[in-house]
Amino acid sequence: MAIDHEHLDVLTMGRVGVDLYPLQHGVGLEDVTSFGKFLGGSPTNVAVSAARYGHSSAVITRTGADPLGLFIRNELERLGVSARYATEIAGMKTPIVLCEIFPPDHFPLYFYRDPVAPDLLIEADDLEERAIKGAAILWATVTGLTREPSRSAHLRALETRAKKSHTVLDLDYRAELWDSPEEANKHVGEALQHVTIAIGNTEECDIAVGETNPDRAADALLERGVEIAVVKQGPKGVLAKSSEHRYEVTPFAIDVVNGLGAGDAFGGAFCHGLLSGWDLERILQFSNAAGAIVAGRLECSTAMPFEEEVLTALEKKNA
Repeated sequence: MAIDHEHLDVLTMGRVGVDLYPLQHGVGLEDVTSFGKFLGGSPTNVAVSAARYGHSSAVITRTGADPLGLFIRNELERLGVSARYATEIAGMKTPIVLCEIFPPDHFPLYFYRDPVAPDLLIEADDLEERAIKGAAILWATVTGLTREPSRSAHLRALETRAKKSHTVLDLDYRAELWDSPEEANKHVGEALQHVTIAIGNTEECDIAVGETNPDRAADALLERGVEIAVVKQGPKGVLAKSSEHRYEVTPFAIDVVNGLGAGDAFGGAFCHGLLSGWDLERILQFSNAAGAIVAGRLECSTAMPFEEEVLTALEKKNA
């Protein structure tokens, strides 16, 4: 079925790369002998997740003009995501990401994006404004604000939406990609003026609004003008607030293999809930379960669950 690019369900924007994840767990990279190669990058994973639920999706990003860039475009299409806006830049190399698998969650992650990643060279004048305005959901991430010209392109995209409902900022903060926390705070503050939903963990909320307490962080995000603030608390669950409601969802038990894709699975499931017209509490429960499922798997993009898998997991939890 042809995709209507002027009326996409989900349009994401920003980071892409190739994830090289060890097939040996519990050992340092120096001792790893084989890796799995996967499509990666947070907004890219969210687009894949949305496609798993049957939604039309695309990602605005850039790759190098190399075999890994071709792999990314081929893999996007294979996974149901339009690669129309995932264009290559001559002379650039596609980024890779390596990690060590030391469960349950906090292990080394190495970004190979120097001197600059192609996805940070998205130009504001290259954006298709009709696609950005027409998308039911625009999903942007904080990592796209780290450098120019990507920063201006992201702000242009958010401004183009003019606070249209379901304009989302994922507070996906990676310290190694920023010059300083203070710089991140400044530019995240600029972006928050143009979005209606903000989603992040407590560390990311600290960077965005200077609060780590979940309730205070959510309140601070609402004061910045967002309509829904979501604070992920890892093993403590998820809190979300709007001007009228407060919901808190308990954690979902899982044997963690690789927690890196859990937030992206949460994001794609959150988009599915919004598009399905669910209330916020149901969206949180579904998204929490989707994130837990992916945390129990090695890869990120290809680990994204289908709706039936999530519903089955919820039924087992509630039985």
